Amino acid sequence: MTIPNEIVMLAGHPVRRMGFGAMQLPGPGVFGPSRDRDQSLAVLRRALEAGVTHIDTAQFYGPDVANELIHAALHPYPEGLVLVSKVGAARSDTGHWLAAQRPDELRAGVMANLSSLELDQLPVVNLRHHSETDVPYAEQLDVMEAMKAEGLIGAIGLSNVDPEHYRTATARTQVACVQNPYNLADRSGQAVFELCRADRVPYVPFFPLGSAFNPENPVLGSPAVKEVAGRMGATPAQVALAWLLHQAPNVLLIPGTSSLSHLEENLAATDVVLDQEALDALP
Repeated sequence: MTIPNEIVMLAGHPVRRMGFGAMQLPGPGVFGPSRDRDQSLAVLRRALEAGVTHIDTAQFYGPDVANELIHAALHPYPEGLVLVSKVGAARSDTGHWLAAQRPDELRAGVMANLSSLELDQLPVVNLRHHSETDVPYAEQLDVMEAMKAEGLIGAIGLSNVDPEHYRTATARTQVACVQNPYNLADRSGQAVFELCRADRVPYVPFFPLGSAFNPENPVLGSPAVKEVAGRMGATPAQVALAWLLHQAPNVLLIPGTSSLSHLEENLAATDVVLDQEALDALP
């Protein structure tokens, strides 16, 4: 099975709509080494073999784990692969998520990504906003634009932003993409989703299958999703991913996994075409 050749432009790079997210490659809680390093490497290699051209990662996944695995599995990177990272967060020694929002922290994050991935330039870096930061957004955008001018990053994306952040950023620079929450059970990002759709900015939902930190997954556990999946001969995950692809042509998906079987299941979601009965049944 290979991914259909449906292309969206991401920062000037043609990418297929089904990508891969590296968040699940580190250990539990996105912290520490992979449970099975060889399988994680195999997952990354299989993703590329199947046609994935867009991989999402971050130096703070692990920390230092996801990028190391990507480098070990895929370097030297094939032409056409777009690696997208993000800055604005860090991890404590015990795995707690921390804000890293100051301009010097954002620059340090970019430099750490460049070093671990062995790149001269990151194609896209998402500026992840932390709701409790006291750093003015304009100062964060200043350093991102400066790094773009220096050639360290090719394009600026946004993550975890509200409409005000989005409008502030798009008034200053060309936004490559937005990575916000959005799935069948979480429409909190609807306003930004609509702005991106109107502006044809790629929208990359994180947790497209529901939060990896919620054991009672409201997406995959939804009776409606299960019913549609059973009727269509698909899995709940495939239905949830197909629903997202149906929402707008600018949606890019990055479902993550450290399992080869789950990878194949996710990739096959591009073959699922939801009929009107399915769309009407989904919440």
